[in-house]
Amino acid sequence: MPIGPKILLKLVKEKKLVENLSERELTNPEGAGFDLRLEEVHEILGKGFLGIKERKTPETKLIAKYKEGKNVIFTFKPGKYYLVKTIESLNLPDNIAAYPFSRGTIFRSGLIHLSNQVAPGYSGPIITGIYNAGGLDIGIELGARFMHIQFEYVEGGGSSYRGQWQGGRVLMKKKEKQV
Repeated sequence: MPIGPKILLKLVKEKKLVENLSERELTNPEGAGFDLRLEEVHEILGKGFLGIKERKTPETKLIAKYKEGKNVIFTFKPGKYYLVKTIESLNLPDNIAAYPFSRGTIFRSGLIHLSNQVAPGYSGPIITGIYNAGGLDIGIELGARFMHIQFEYVEGGGSSYRGQWQGGRVLMKKKEKQV
């Protein structure tokens, strides 16, 4: 069951559960979590590999970044997949996991937002993917709310995230051992 906004806002204030939330989310969050904003867009280049003991993500190139006070719209091209990063950062304790979802305007525009569970103990911005499955260019203003995130307690406690993506890293520079 998702943790409600009253408890979440208390955790934001006392434990910095989420940092860099917009004023809207700090004063009047909607639904059962918080809306997160688009900070960066990365293009994927090259090849990747996922093995039993090693892995290597494709390289990426930063192609758009939010800057306070600048009105920049990024155009998601049809048939292209991008990695995107949030302005907000999470600081999950060992007993809370988070689940990102796309906002309705995203899928209604032909964009597929891909994400996974954010494990207990993770700290950093959220990196997810956006694929333009439609046949049209779709613009999103950097800094706009594009994702909703819900939080749940892990009954019995969780085990802390020990993966190599801690801190919001977008790519790996060379092959790494799986942990």
